[in-house]
Amino acid sequence: MKKIFVVLLLSILSSTVFAWNQRVPNPIRTCQVYAQYGFPESIKSIQFICRQAYLVGYDAAAKIPEFVMYKLTPLNSLGCVARSNAFAADQSILNGATPADYAGTNYDKGHMAPDGDMSWDTQVQNESFLMTNMSPQAASFNRGIWKLLETSVRGWVIQHNQSYTIISGGLYNQSDKTIGKGVVVPHGFYKIVINNQTNEVAGWKFPHVAPYPNLGNDLTKFRVSVAQIMQTAGVKYTFPTTMIELAPGKEWTVDFAKLIQSKHAKCGVNATDD
Repeated sequence: MKKIFVVLLLSILSSTVFAWNQRVPNPIRTCQVYAQYGFPESIKSIQFICRQAYLVGYDAAAKIPEFVMYKLTPLNSLGCVARSNAFAADQSILNGATPADYAGTNYDKGHMAPDGDMSWDTQVQNESFLMTNMSPQAASFNRGIWKLLETSVRGWVIQHNQSYTIISGGLYNQSDKTIGKGVVVPHGFYKIVINNQTNEVAGWKFPHVAPYPNLGNDLTKFRVSVAQIMQTAGVKYTFPTTMIELAPGKEWTVDFAKLIQSKHAKCGVNATDD
């Protein structure tokens, strides 16, 4: 009985404490800036949802995004809006995931477009907490190597002073487990990063299978070709015509200590490592 009460309390808190006013999605054409090389094509039935700072390819049957795309620029890469944890069901869709679906499951609500990349505007950051931007992720993954890659991307943007397009997605099928009211737990995740100035591209693919071991901090172990990602995911992405795919270990450099210093110098008390 006590466990049921705790789960119910968490559900209520997650849906009411962080109330904020949702905007209707933008016209899809306005998100072409995030799919500047072309909109993805999927073998699944997906719905595009355009937000101010990112584009979602939403899978209503799975109640998760199949992929999310966004562009991170040097101007927006060091945002100072404090993390809100304003998780909320997306009011623009019917019967989607809610924060309550994750309560008591031991899965994190894992961002596809990370809130740390959206902290340059309060409303934009709140929109990063919509459940259409979330997939169930084990804590060891979400707070481990996935976060390391997210942080690396911010470092590349800031320290190379160049804009990058980022694609994050889940690998899943009908045999994968579900939580809550039918929210699919992907058995893998991937990220594709494109340098928009040099046309250099790199891809990573991670396993996400119980018992969810700590995958360490060597990102090069999970480098794969974008062709392999597309084949496995069943999504066709378009890349720059002069694409240069980087070999494992040849990714862009990042100085994490300087990244932290830059964040604290700009944001002071609002500096976080999200």
